[in-house]
Amino acid sequence: MARPPPTKPRKNALQARSRATVDALVEATARILVRDGFEKASTNRIAEIAGVSVGSLYQYFPSKEALVAAVIERHNEEIMGIVRAALAEVADVPIDKAVRKLVTVAIEAHRINPKLHRVLAEQIPRAGQLKDVEAFNREVHALVRAYLESHRKEMRKIDLDVATFICVSAIEAVAHNTVLSGAEMLSEKMVKVLVDETTRMVVGYLR
Repeated sequence: MARPPPTKPRKNALQARSRATVDALVEATARILVRDGFEKASTNRIAEIAGVSVGSLYQYFPSKEALVAAVIERHNEEIMGIVRAALAEVADVPIDKAVRKLVTVAIEAHRINPKLHRVLAEQIPRAGQLKDVEAFNREVHALVRAYLESHRKEMRKIDLDVATFICVSAIEAVAHNTVLSGAEMLSEKMVKVLVDETTRMVVGYLR
């Protein structure tokens, strides 16, 4: 049985020049994934687009899969930065307003480079990044659960773990599928409708 390709970087970029090289390689990988897809991406092509030698690429990344993993990590960190900020912002806000904010932010976060998000949704298992995605999910669940715990008085009697799972799953599914469904679902008018209806659904469930 063939061993899976390595997905961890060979070394960390500590100096400014090294970080610039890594950034260029990750950005080039993202551009190629969006334009050509995973199958047509190659380390030679990535190095060419990044303006570095293949030898330099292999100093930092052992495989194409490792570069895709780096793209996934960067994309997820960008999304999580937005989610963390939103949850901090609504910590003391009533449930109806908090849920609306979270639904809006979830959709907006998924709209960051939607073409890349669509490709990465298909590449995550292949790139061996499921553990990292699960770590992000655990963080989101912990943050949402903490919010619900502090707003118990606004909710009906319900198991907080179950409520957290259902709320996060519902919001994530709407946001994720909005992006995967194409441009029509990403129009400002449709996004507003989705935010209104998803908020109504989640708040209704909690109350």
